Amino acid sequence: MATMLRALSPGQLHGRLRSLPAALPASLCVRTEKRFPLIRVLGSPGNPNGTDPLSCRRALFCSGAGGDAEQPVEASSAIVPTNPRPEDHMSVIALPLPYRPLFPGFYMPIYVKDSKLLQALVENRKRSAPYAGAFLLKDESGTDGSESEKSIYDLKGKELFKRLHEVGTLAQITSIQGEQVVLIGHRRLRITEMVGEDPLTVKVDHLKDLPYDKDDDIIKATSFEVISTLRDVLKTSSLWRDHVQTYTQHIGDFNYSRLADFGAAISGANKLLCQQVLEELDVYKRLKLTLELVKKEMEISKLQESIAKAIEEKISGEQRRFLLNEQLKAIKKELGMETDDKTALSAKFRQRLEPNKEKCPPHVLQVIEEELTKLQLLEASSSEFNVTRNYLDWLTALPWGNYSDENFDVHHAQKILDEDHYGLSDVKERILEFIAVGKLRGTSQGKIICLSGPPGVGKTSIGRSIARALNRKFYRFSVGGLADVAEIKGHRRTYIGAMPGKMVQCLKNVGTANPLVLIDEIDKLGRGHAGDPASALLELLDPEQNANFLDHYLDVPIDLSKVLFVCTANVIEMIPNPLLDRMEVIALAGYITDEKMHIARDYLEKTTREACGIRPEQVDVTDAAFLSLIENYCREAGVRNLQKHIEKIYRKIALKLVRRGLPDELSSDSNVQHDDAKDAPEKSIQASSEVVRDGKIEMDAPVAISDAQSGEAELKEPEVGATDVNVPQVDEAFDKLVIDESNLPDFVGKPVFHAER
Repeated sequence: MATMLRALSPGQLHGRLRSLPAALPASLCVRTEKRFPLIRVLGSPGNPNGTDPLSCRRALFCSGAGGDAEQPVEASSAIVPTNPRPEDHMSVIALPLPYRPLFPGFYMPIYVKDSKLLQALVENRKRSAPYAGAFLLKDESGTDGSESEKSIYDLKGKELFKRLHEVGTLAQITSIQGEQVVLIGHRRLRITEMVGEDPLTVKVDHLKDLPYDKDDDIIKATSFEVISTLRDVLKTSSLWRDHVQTYTQHIGDFNYSRLADFGAAISGANKLLCQQVLEELDVYKRLKLTLELVKKEMEISKLQESIAKAIEEKISGEQRRFLLNEQLKAIKKELGMETDDKTALSAKFRQRLEPNKEKCPPHVLQVIEEELTKLQLLEASSSEFNVTRNYLDWLTALPWGNYSDENFDVHHAQKILDEDHYGLSDVKERILEFIAVGKLRGTSQGKIICLSGPPGVGKTSIGRSIARALNRKFYRFSVGGLADVAEIKGHRRTYIGAMPGKMVQCLKNVGTANPLVLIDEIDKLGRGHAGDPASALLELLDPEQNANFLDHYLDVPIDLSKVLFVCTANVIEMIPNPLLDRMEVIALAGYITDEKMHIARDYLEKTTREACGIRPEQVDVTDAAFLSLIENYCREAGVRNLQKHIEKIYRKIALKLVRRGLPDELSSDSNVQHDDAKDAPEKSIQASSEVVRDGKIEMDAPVAISDAQSGEAELKEPEVGATDVNVPQVDEAFDKLVIDESNLPDFVGKPVFHAER
């Protein structure tokens, strides 16, 4: 038999051994199962009973790969020892491992970027010496994992030697494909010295586990606890089950040392903790370290399971609630109790359009019907659904053909205009002409009027009065500094957040198609990269074109011919000529002194006095004070500065009145002093009430005296001294404040315009 084995080459012998029948005797498989208790305990993935013939053949002909096992790597070398055994390698090439150490009996793929190192490994494999030393790389302080990975390939010679841990693993090179090298660990090594620098070659000592008693109860109990914990982890972690399926197929003889390595190798612990397990030669201590690692893995698995369970419950609860809501909607819809969102929206839009449907233009009705049909076909979650809904909202909210009843009474309009403004005869005359033409025609047409004048002459306020006189809704917007055409013409619906222009917003807000629109500060229009708003106003303010005004958002013509446009400007020269040509300009000159006197007395003073809470009988501002205020303080064309000075005067008057005290408090104090001055301690007298009128004290009816003293009691006059003391205090409290030209500087300061200046 020995002669036949010697005659066969190693490859032929290995091939014949691998071609053994698949059906091995059951007794041999049972003996194999007894040799691999870890496979039996944890369960083989391919065969739960642990009697897979392929596993039996692996157990017979694969290396024990570590510990005290003396079996060779290949069966051919075991029978015909033509190649060196692993323990014969006392000098090996050092392979740095950046992430985790390699344990005996486990596979690990690594990438070798160094061409010289890779070539040396290939040559060793060709010489039938496919072994190298795998050593974990130490981390440098202040560097993270990515930096250490980059620096591995820059380390050479002594620098790399200093960065390696002393204890590593003798690894067999099973395959080399490009830069990927697959290693399988065999036994522990300890570096003794450096032999070569490029590639790094080191002398090593082969380490063996310290002797231990296999029947020791403590070691048995610890190993059983490790196995029990591993089984618990396998139940909860699918990742660990994958590891076990991979490693149990290649594990050799089971012993306590191999169990410790197995637990540390498949754990996700820190690489330094795994290195401690690798360096530990005492089997009991190694089992304890492994037990700590698998216990931590067990806690992590439990935490992961609880988090996954909580998230799953939350998701399932939300899904259940969603399904119940959908079922409830379906049931209500079947019973006619509720309609879906699209049906409800369509019903709302149709109901909103119904009052003005007969007045609505046909082309607008056609667009609305098309959009309603489109809305029913869209999903509620799509972006196009929201665009269509907003578009229908604007289309149905506009007052199509809805006009307010105008007042063509010229006398009524004249009264309202005179109530609100003094002077401005040109403007009032033009408005009355407009009303007269409308009364004769029976209808009114939209006009474009431009009021030009200095600040403070009442250009903006006259617009509101005109709207009230005509019984029209009023809407104002300022175009000062406006540089975006979209503010006038609207945005395209393709943009997110698109909105119609100011005119469409105006019609929706006022609810009528014939409002009075005041375009303020038209001479201060801006111009930017978004276009020229002045050119966009040409269509809006042209009576021949605004009957079919086209907004970019609505994209349907709108009739603005009934709208009365009133524009205001300070300098008409700043208005572009094409725009100025479309407007009727009415110039508002500044007010003269007499007009300012009437405005101050009839409008400004009354409004300011009421705003400050002062009664007319408490203060008197003379005409001389107003004249001095106009000539020496407020010489501008408008009355805005005059209003500010009048407000300043009345604020100071209010402060003086509050500092003097309230009239009711002073009256009650004088009554108390008067009653104390009476000398009638023995008489039962009802107190007479004192009434202060025009600064004088008046007494009521005579006091009533008690019956016991009615015959001899006499009514005593109040003491003169007490009356003289109290009367000046009350007179002083109720003296009317008079503001004239002499004390005017006390309220508004020194004159601004003066002969000395």
